[in-house]
Amino acid sequence: MELNVNGVRFRYGSREILHDVELEANSGEVLAVIGANGAGKSTLIRCINRILKPQQGAVFLDGKELSGFNARERACMMGYVPQTAKDVFSFNVMETVLMGRKPHISWGVGKKDLKIVNSILLRMGLKQFVERYLYELSGGERQKVLIARALAQEPEVLLLDEPTSNLDVRHQLEVMELIRSIAQEQRKCVLIVVHDLNLAARFADQILMLKGGGVFAAGTVQQVLTPENIKAVYGVESMIINTKLGPYVITIKPSDPQKESAVNELQAAAAAGP
Repeated sequence: MELNVNGVRFRYGSREILHDVELEANSGEVLAVIGANGAGKSTLIRCINRILKPQQGAVFLDGKELSGFNARERACMMGYVPQTAKDVFSFNVMETVLMGRKPHISWGVGKKDLKIVNSILLRMGLKQFVERYLYELSGGERQKVLIARALAQEPEVLLLDEPTSNLDVRHQLEVMELIRSIAQEQRKCVLIVVHDLNLAARFADQILMLKGGGVFAAGTVQQVLTPENIKAVYGVESMIINTKLGPYVITIKPSDPQKESAVNELQAAAAAGP
C-alpha cells in the first residue's frame, strides 16, 4: 500500500492552514509528522481521511484517488485515532473496539467480527479490561483501546493524531513501541503526529517537518532532524547525539545565558561518542 498526498491546500475562511503539501508513505513504515504549534499537522491528518475537504490537491491510495470512494469504503481503508475521543467514554472496552467493525457490518455483529476483535484485544493486552468502561482506565490503557478500535477496521492506513499526548514516559514508550510493531508486523502504512522530537527520532522511519502549513523538510530521521532544520522550525539551538537507540536531540533556548557552555559540553559529549 502506498499513500500519496499531492498539492493539498486547506483554509478556514481566508486563513490558509496548509499549502502545497506533498508526502509519500509506504506499508510497513511509520511516517512522523512534526512541526511547531499551528504548523497544520492535525489539519493534514484530517484532510488525508477527508474529515476535512481540501480546497485543492488530492490523496491517493495505490494510485486511486480517495475522493472516489464513499465514506464506508474509506473507513475500511483508513483507521483514525484522534487526540481525544470523549464520545466513547460511556462505553466499555469491548463495545468501543467493536465500533471499529461498523464499516464491515451489514446487519449485526457476526462470529467473524468477534473473532477479529478478540484477536486484537489479545494482541494489545486488553482482554482483562473488556467489561471496564473507558473512564475507569488509565490514559495509556485508553489510548490502546482507541488504537484497537482503529485496527478493528482492518485498515491499510493508520492515522494517529498525537497518541502520546498527556501520557507519562512509560506509556509513551509502550504506545510508540506498539505502533511501530503494528506497522512492521501487519504491513500497515502509519502516519503519526508527534510533538516529541526524540520519540520521532527513535520510532519513525520517515519524517515530514511542517512549517507555516507547508513542507519544510522530508526524508529519513538523519536527513530531517538536523540542528539547522530544528532552529528554523522551532527557534531553538540543538545538538544531535547518536546513540545505540538512534539519534537523540538536545535543545537549548537561544536566550539561555548558559548557552555557550552548554553547547561546548554537548559538543564534547558528541565527540566522545555513544
